[in-house]
Amino acid sequence: MRNMYLLSLGLLMALTESTVMPCAVGFTRKRGNCTDQNECEVSPNICGENAICSNTNGSYYCHCDGGFTPTQNFTQTNGTVCQDINECTDGSADCGPHAVCVNSVGGYSCTCETGYISSNKEEVFNAGQGVQCIDRNECDDPSFCGINATCHNTPGSHYCVCAAGFRLKSGETNFTDPDELCMSVCDIDKSICGGGTCKNSKDGHECVCMSGFTNYGHKQMKCTELKCNTFINESKGSQASPELAELVSLMTKSCLRLSESESVSKERFTQVDGENFLEAFMKALDALLRDGFQGDNQVSALFNIVENMLKLIGPLLPKSQTKRSANETEVELLVKRGSSPPEGDFNISTSSTRFASHWDTATGNTYLGFTTAALLSYKGLGKSLKPYFKHLETQKKQTFKINSKVLTATVSNTQTANLEKSVTLTFSHLERSNENHTCVFWDPRLEGGVWSKEGCTTVSSSDVQTVCSCNHLSSFAVLMALYDIGDVYELTLITWVGLPLSLVCLLICIATFYLVRSIQSTRNTIHLHLCVSLFIAYFVFLVGIARTENKVGCAVVAGVLHYFFLASLCWMCLEGVQLFRMVVLVFNTTLRPIYMIAAGYGVPAVIVAISATAHASGYGTDGYCWLKIEDGFIWSFYGPVCAIIIVNVFFFLITIWKLAEKFSSLNPDLNNLRKIKAFTVTAIAQLCVLGLMWVFGCFQFNPDTLAMSYIYTILSILQGVLMFIMHCWLSKQVREEYAKFLSCICAPQKRKYSEFSSNQTSKSQASKSVQHTDESHI
Repeated sequence: MRNMYLLSLGLLMALTESTVMPCAVGFTRKRGNCTDQNECEVSPNICGENAICSNTNGSYYCHCDGGFTPTQNFTQTNGTVCQDINECTDGSADCGPHAVCVNSVGGYSCTCETGYISSNKEEVFNAGQGVQCIDRNECDDPSFCGINATCHNTPGSHYCVCAAGFRLKSGETNFTDPDELCMSVCDIDKSICGGGTCKNSKDGHECVCMSGFTNYGHKQMKCTELKCNTFINESKGSQASPELAELVSLMTKSCLRLSESESVSKERFTQVDGENFLEAFMKALDALLRDGFQGDNQVSALFNIVENMLKLIGPLLPKSQTKRSANETEVELLVKRGSSPPEGDFNISTSSTRFASHWDTATGNTYLGFTTAALLSYKGLGKSLKPYFKHLETQKKQTFKINSKVLTATVSNTQTANLEKSVTLTFSHLERSNENHTCVFWDPRLEGGVWSKEGCTTVSSSDVQTVCSCNHLSSFAVLMALYDIGDVYELTLITWVGLPLSLVCLLICIATFYLVRSIQSTRNTIHLHLCVSLFIAYFVFLVGIARTENKVGCAVVAGVLHYFFLASLCWMCLEGVQLFRMVVLVFNTTLRPIYMIAAGYGVPAVIVAISATAHASGYGTDGYCWLKIEDGFIWSFYGPVCAIIIVNVFFFLITIWKLAEKFSSLNPDLNNLRKIKAFTVTAIAQLCVLGLMWVFGCFQFNPDTLAMSYIYTILSILQGVLMFIMHCWLSKQVREEYAKFLSCICAPQKRKYSEFSSNQTSKSQASKSVQHTDESHI
C-alpha cells in the first residue's frame, strides 16, 4: 500500500515538471532554472574577424578593433563585417610635413619624402612618436656631383654646377643626375677659340690667339681674324687722297697692333685702345671734314674706311653703350658680350637720325662672343656730295638735293648686302618741306660711287622727318624732288576708294552674265569675259602694285597686270567687232567661242610672252610693280592699246555710217529701230569710256599734266561701275531677272510666286527669240 502511494507521488511530480514555461532567448535552463547563455564562447567567433565579442545578460554585442569600421557596437543579426580604415585617404593620418602615409591593416605608418630623412634615422615610423622629416643634405657626400662641379643643397633636393671652364656635353652647366660628368669646354668644343688655343684657367678657360687673330683682350672670347691686309687693300684708293692718309694709317697700325699684342692685358685693350682709339679716330675724321671734303672719287673709300673703323673699335669699348660728339660728326656704338648671341631689338640715335634693327641681324650667322652696332652721322658732308645724283636724274628726270644729314650705319655682321630683316632709319629734315622725299644709299658699284635707291623704300614722310626701310646697310640720305607733287595723296585716295566699288560691281556683273540663262548670248559672253579680265586686273592692282620689296614677286605682278589689262582691251575690241557684224552684216551675230577665246586671251598671251622674252627686266620698278618707262618698255602695253583703240574707232565709224544709211532709206519698225539706237549708243559710250581712258593714261607720268592724271584715275576706277550701270541696271530684262530673284527671297507666297514665274517664263521665251539676234533691251 505504501509502495503504491510513493509510485503515484513520483508520477505526479514528473507530470508537474513537464508543464513548466521555457527560458527566454539568450538564456538556457539548468537544473530547472533559466541561466544566461554566453554567446562569446561560440566557436568560431560570432563577431567575425577583427572584432571583439562582449557578453551581456541574455545577449551580447560586438565592436571592431582599432583601425576598423564600423566604430559603433553591433550584433550579427544584420551580417556586419569589420573593414580596414584607410587613414591615408580619409585625412585622419598625421605624419607631419614632408612625410608620406603608408596604410596597413588596422593602422598606418609614415615614411619621409625623397630628399628628407626621419629625425630618428628610421625609414618607417609611427605618428605620435614625435618623429619629424628633416632635409637631407646631399652635399655632405663630396663625390655626389663629381669632380669639377659644386654641389648646392636645396630643401628636399640639390643641384650641381659645373666649375668655370667646364660643362656637360649637352651644353648645360646645371644638373642633378649623379651620373652626369662635367668636362672641359676645351675638350667639348674644339672650335671654341677660333683662331687660337684653348687652355683651362682658374676663371674658366682662355683663348690664346695666333698671329693675325685677336679677341680684343677678352680672353674667353673667340679669336677673330682681323684681316689687316684686307683693310689696307680696300683702302688703297685712299692713298691718292692726302686727306684720307691719316685715317688709313691709324686703322692699319691699330689693326696690326691688335693682331700682334696678345700679351697685352684686358685693361689696356679696353681702356687705352678702346676709348683712346675712338677719340683719335674722330679727331682725324674731323680734320678731314673740317674744310669740306673734296675727294672726288674718294667718297666710297671714305665710307669704307669709316665702316671698317667702327667695326674695329666696337669690341674694344668697355661699356655696352658709348656716345661721342665732335665738330663734324656724332657717333653712338653698342656692344653686347656673352656666351650666347643677344636677342631682341635695338635702337641707336644721334641728334637728327635714328637706326633701329634686330640683334640677330647685327650678329649674322657667326657669333664671335660679341655683337656690335654703330651709327655715325656727318654734320656737313652732304654739301660735298651734291654732284653724285646722275644715276637718279637719268631715271627720274628730276633735280635732287640732300635734305638730311648723311650717316653710316654698320654692325658686326659682315653679310649685310641683302638682309632678311630690313633695318629702319629715321631722318630729320634739314628744311621743312612737303615735297616728295626719297630714301637712297651710297652705292660704290655704280660709276665709282653714286646715290641709289635700290633696296630702300620710304615708309612714311612728313614735313619734318622721313622713315626709310632698307634691306642692306651703307651710308644713307633722304633726297627731295624739286617739284611739288602734293596732289599724289588725293589721286591715291581716289584709287583706293573707287577700286573696291568697281570690284563689287564687276562681281555682280559676272554673276549676272553667267547665271541668268535668259540673257545669255554672244554679246553677253563678251561682256562676261571683259568683266572677268577687269576684275582680276583690278584685284591684282589693289593688292600687289606697291609690293616692291620682292623683285621676283613684283615682276610677276607686273606681268599679270600686263596680261589682264591687255585681255580686257581685246574683249573691248571684240565688242566693236560684234557691233559691226550686227549692224553692217545684216545682223549676222554668230561668233564661234573658240575664235573669241583666241582673240580675247590668246593675243595678250602672245604679246606678254614676246615682251618677257625680249626684256624680262622691264617688269617691275623701284616704286611700283608695272612696266618700266625709261627704256621704252612701257610701249609693249601702250602700243597694243593704241592699236585696239584705232580698230574700235574704225568699226564705230563704219557702223554709224551704215546705220545712218538705213535710217534714211528705210522705214523700219520703230520698236526695233529704238532698240538698235539704244544698243549703239550704249556700246559706243562703253568703248569710249573703257578704251579711250588709256589715251589719258599716256600722259599721267608727266608732272606738268596733272589734269590728265585726274581724268585717267577717275575713268579707270569707274570702269566696273559703268559696266554694271550700262549692261545690268539699265537693261529692262536684267532688272526683271533681279526682281524675280528678290521676289523669291522677300515674297515666298506660293500662289503669287507661281503667277510670277508663269509670266516670267513667257517673257523669257519672248526675250530669247530677240536675244538670238543680239538686240539690246536697254
